Amino acid sequence: MRAILIAAMAGAIAATAVTTAQSQGMGGNVTGFGKDAREKPEKKQYIPATKPQEKIFPLDSTWTAVSLNGKPFTGNDRPSFIIDKQYRARGYGGCNTFAATAFPLREQHLAVGPLALTKKPCDKGLGASEQDFFIALRTAGQWDLVGSQLVIKSQKGELKFDRAL
Repeated sequence: MRAILIAAMAGAIAATAVTTAQSQGMGGNVTGFGKDAREKPEKKQYIPATKPQEKIFPLDSTWTAVSLNGKPFTGNDRPSFIIDKQYRARGYGGCNTFAATAFPLREQHLAVGPLALTKKPCDKGLGASEQDFFIALRTAGQWDLVGSQLVIKSQKGELKFDRAL
């Protein structure tokens, strides 16, 4: 009987030791000897977040305006522009032509300098549309390529362009 009691107590002590060792991250090695007792708990590896590939502004491409804030530009006199490799922007507002310096910046920002404009007389509707286009282009903040369209976001709203042929 005494042997059974000693065996039961030894089993209870061993089970308690295993539970304590596991909760302390030592695995199942009760004795504290051997490889498992010397190893430190495995650390999680730090993996830095990957940034999306930064897009490159399409220089030397001509873009024809599709819409400003969802309102489409219509007719044959749609605004257009190009930025060449010397960062000179030039284009057409619907009635007048323009030139400016434009710099595509990091993180898809765009800085457009003052516009030099011709001063052709335009009818009121076309003149107002052209003025809105020029203000949106001049106050451009960010750009993005969405599908085949160039989207420029500005204080005046969102300009959308299609690549001209």
